[in-house]
Amino acid sequence: MARAATWARGSDVIHRLDGMCVASVARVGRIQRSSPRSRAQQSRLAMGTFLGHFVPGLAFAILGMWHTLNTIKAYKLKGASGFRSATWFPFPSPLPGLKHLELYLLLAFSALAIVDQLVDLPLLALSLQPDTLEHATMYLHLGVYASVALAADVASSPSPHHGALGDVVTALAASVFGQELFLLRLHSADHVGLEGHYHWLMQLVVTASLVLTSATVVLPRSFPVAVVRSASVLFQGLWFVVMGFVLWVPSLVPTGCHGAEGSAAMHSAVACSTKEATRRTMAMANLQFSWVLAAVWVVTAYMCLRVDGRCMEYVQIQAPRADGRVLTVDGDSSQKRVFPVSEHV
Repeated sequence: MARAATWARGSDVIHRLDGMCVASVARVGRIQRSSPRSRAQQSRLAMGTFLGHFVPGLAFAILGMWHTLNTIKAYKLKGASGFRSATWFPFPSPLPGLKHLELYLLLAFSALAIVDQLVDLPLLALSLQPDTLEHATMYLHLGVYASVALAADVASSPSPHHGALGDVVTALAASVFGQELFLLRLHSADHVGLEGHYHWLMQLVVTASLVLTSATVVLPRSFPVAVVRSASVLFQGLWFVVMGFVLWVPSLVPTGCHGAEGSAAMHSAVACSTKEATRRTMAMANLQFSWVLAAVWVVTAYMCLRVDGRCMEYVQIQAPRADGRVLTVDGDSSQKRVFPVSEHV
């Protein structure tokens, strides 16, 4: 009887082990079948995040270069008394329809970026995660600014950057940077580690753009404020590009760190193995920030020195009267002009 009971217990254990093995094999089979899809999703996520930094960064860099160049040209053409900063510039073309090309491109870029954030193109499914909604909201404010600037120019006089409407458009441009800083500062992804440090440095650049654009509303004729504001947009774009390469290209990940996988990727794109490696990579990020800033200033200084604005400031005058005074454009005769005449004439 004891031997029979022992055989029965042994048979029961074998059956249980067989059941566990079958269940384990089934789970392994499901994991193996689902892993290619997971790897594909992670690959699309990594590529999308790289492009999500590189493409907007390139667009902002081009926009910053365009604004810096036109700001310098406007100052050299109009002089100190005739200069007034602008948040957008007409495109020089014989075709009237291309005058607002900059605003058209901003609108198209904003719309495409919002679609890219909210729609999973391979699956044509909506992605309403908090981080994608935050990114789409940034582009929404950019689109609103471009729409209002376009409408203000169409509804105003031929000189769109003067008067109350121009000040409203400038204030709206400042709000774009304000919302960008707000959403970066309170981002739901909660970036930590090296990626968090890169985003913190980005917040410094966006803060500079916000402060300088707000100052333009109060000081619309200040050339230093206008040119530094344009340079800050260039800086912002270049820093986005640097973030895309350093954080999302595996071969460029700093030594001692690696790309994060799984749930950790939702908080940081790069994970470092030791605290020493983290400190070293953050120090390198600070150096990269300083190098990009130096490059921006070199480009800005070069354009300030090389851009030629042939005509300076023009003053309409009339022939002098008998008392040596001349009548100015507004009828004021209080100014006196001295015309040196050679004694040999």
